[in-house]
Amino acid sequence: PSIFRDKLGWQDKYKEYTFREWNERACRAANGLYDIGVGYQDRFAVLAYNRGEWMDIYAGCAKGGQIIVPVMFRLAPPEVEYIVNHAECKGLIVERPFVEMIDSIKDKLTVPRDAYIYLGEGPVPDGYLGYEDWLSQSSPEEPAVMVDGDDIWTFMYTSGTTGRPKGAIRTHEANHAQYVLNNINTGVMPADKVMLVMPMCHVNSIFYSFPYTMVSAPVFVYNMVSFDPEDLLRTIEKDKITFTSLVPTHYIMMLALPDEVKKNIDVSSIRQLLISSAPA
Repeated sequence: PSIFRDKLGWQDKYKEYTFREWNERACRAANGLYDIGVGYQDRFAVLAYNRGEWMDIYAGCAKGGQIIVPVMFRLAPPEVEYIVNHAECKGLIVERPFVEMIDSIKDKLTVPRDAYIYLGEGPVPDGYLGYEDWLSQSSPEEPAVMVDGDDIWTFMYTSGTTGRPKGAIRTHEANHAQYVLNNINTGVMPADKVMLVMPMCHVNSIFYSFPYTMVSAPVFVYNMVSFDPEDLLRTIEKDKITFTSLVPTHYIMMLALPDEVKKNIDVSSIRQLLISSAPA
C-alpha cells in the first residue's frame, strides 16, 4: 500500500532506504540477475559479511524467482568451491574481503566469467561489476515473472560436520508459513524494529527479517565483523531497536560490561529478546 512507501524499510549502520527505495533496488537486483544470466529458479551465491544489501538481494531474488545460495564467510576456499559448484551457481556476489579468495579459485568455479558482482567500497576489481553500478544499469520495473509458493527461494548449506555440506531447500511457501507463525507467536507490530546480528547467510536472519517486513516494520542489519557488546547496546539505544536474536555468549559479554557503562545506555526500546542456538 502507498501509505508504507515512504516508511523506513531497511537500514544498517551506514545507510537506509524506504520501502519505496528498497522495492526499486530489489526489482533492479532481480532484473540484474537476469541480465548476467541467472534466470528463473537458477542459483547464485553470495559471500559477504552482514550489511544491508543482503536485504536487496533476498527481496530481489524473491521477486525474480532466482534461488540464493548464501555462503558462510568462515569457510575455507575448498569448501566455498564445493558449495558454489554443487549448487551449480550461475552468478556470485562477493564482498571486498573475499575477492582475493574467490580470485584464487575462479578457474574451478561453475560461474561464468562475466557473472561476478563486487559488493564493497573503493575501486571495482578486474573481472567484477560493481554492485551499485549493476543496480543502476538494471531495470527498476517489476520482474515479468510469476513466482509461486512452491518455487525455491533459498539453498542454505549445512555445516558438513559428518560429511559434505548438504543444500537445505526452502520454498517461498515454507518461509511465508514461518513468518506468519512467528508474527502470531511474538506479536510483531508495525512500530517494531528488528536488529539482525546473526550472520545474514544463516537461517536465523532469514527467519527474523521478513516477518517484520510483512507488517511494515523496518529491519536493521548490524554490520559488525566482530562482536562489540558496548557498540551493540549503543546501537539499540540510538536506533530504538525492539527485538534481536543473540546466542548466550553475546548476552554474557553484555552483562560483563562495567556497571558504569550499562547504566548510561538506555535500552528501554527493547520489547523482546531471543536466546538462539543454546540454552542460557
